[in-house]
Amino acid sequence: MRIVDVNEFYSPTGGGVRSYLDRKMALMSELGHQQIVIAPGREDLVEERPGGARIHYVKSPGIPFDSNYGLFWDAAPVHALLDHYRPDVVENCAPWRSAAIVAEWQGDALRSWFMHNDNLETYPKRWFARVASEATIERAFGWYDRYMNRWLDKFDTVVTNGPVLTERLRARGIRVDETMTLGIEREHFSPALRSATLRAAMLEQCGLPEDAFLLIGVGRHHPEKRWPMVIDAVRRAGAKLPVGLVLLGLGPDTRTLERHIAESPHVRMFQPIYHRGQLASIMASADALVHGCDTETFGLVASEALASGLPLIVPDRGGAAAVPKPEYGAWFRSGDAYDCARAIVALASRDKKLLHRAAAIAAPKVWSDREHAQALIAHYQALIDARATVSRSA
Repeated sequence: MRIVDVNEFYSPTGGGVRSYLDRKMALMSELGHQQIVIAPGREDLVEERPGGARIHYVKSPGIPFDSNYGLFWDAAPVHALLDHYRPDVVENCAPWRSAAIVAEWQGDALRSWFMHNDNLETYPKRWFARVASEATIERAFGWYDRYMNRWLDKFDTVVTNGPVLTERLRARGIRVDETMTLGIEREHFSPALRSATLRAAMLEQCGLPEDAFLLIGVGRHHPEKRWPMVIDAVRRAGAKLPVGLVLLGLGPDTRTLERHIAESPHVRMFQPIYHRGQLASIMASADALVHGCDTETFGLVASEALASGLPLIVPDRGGAAAVPKPEYGAWFRSGDAYDCARAIVALASRDKKLLHRAAAIAAPKVWSDREHAQALIAHYQALIDARATVSRSA
């Protein structure tokens, strides 16, 4: 099977979508299929990947407010590439120019809209949360949901990356056909990587003894991650018990966060860890993950932490909320530093051996990216077979 993803969210300096597709290209090749990505670029360029995968950049204008990404403009070069590659499946994930380009292409491939995010949740609901209720914001932006459904009607299948996104979209009347829950590179993460020496070293960095409670936070320094709220919660929890926080990440808010932790002696920030083995060891050696983002549609970091045998402290909405169970997790009201502090104290006060034992039992059950890819291929193949059956009987 050859899948071509016309993707305006892919960029060499992008985030989750880039990581997902880079890994998917490798997995598809291993499974005997071919994944090609057509993406906006600063110049026309082909980047070959192992196993026949490739990224074909089409020279396109950039986005003024985010230099990492571009938008397609002219449909002709993208249509020419689709004609050349003759895919079995064409994927789209953005509601902008790529939606029209894929929908209007004259080829006979299966058209799939793969939902990675929900723009209404990520932007308007966050921007206007302090001045309007969620229901009011949804009514005000009902035009966006109608716009989405008009485009989705032109696609053969609409899939989401997890149950949280499916539930959220269906509640607003947006079409979803299948839930294809994302997975993680599970082979890198394990509770067996827990190191008492590494844990002690991280606590020392936080200025705390070994009997303190060590939290880890992983993610970009971006407003949607709500790191200031998490830092405030850790500071408040620290008034009741010794607790430290190690933050791994980088982003546009890094300087702001540096100022925010200036008076927090037990919070430390470090650069992102890109080596999967090192990140897995650090995760496994903490006492719990704390996560503030409530707009993500899939709890990638929370899933990696659980695969490392780590208890979880997460908001009560968003992709991360679906990852923990009561045996090894605690939830707090989204965006509420006081309630997050309460959740930290509640989890830290529980029997740590029982917490880690429960998380370790759940760790091997975390869905892998290979399982996700296999399920997605099976879904596409079933639709292709059904279409062929209808064609033969016509």
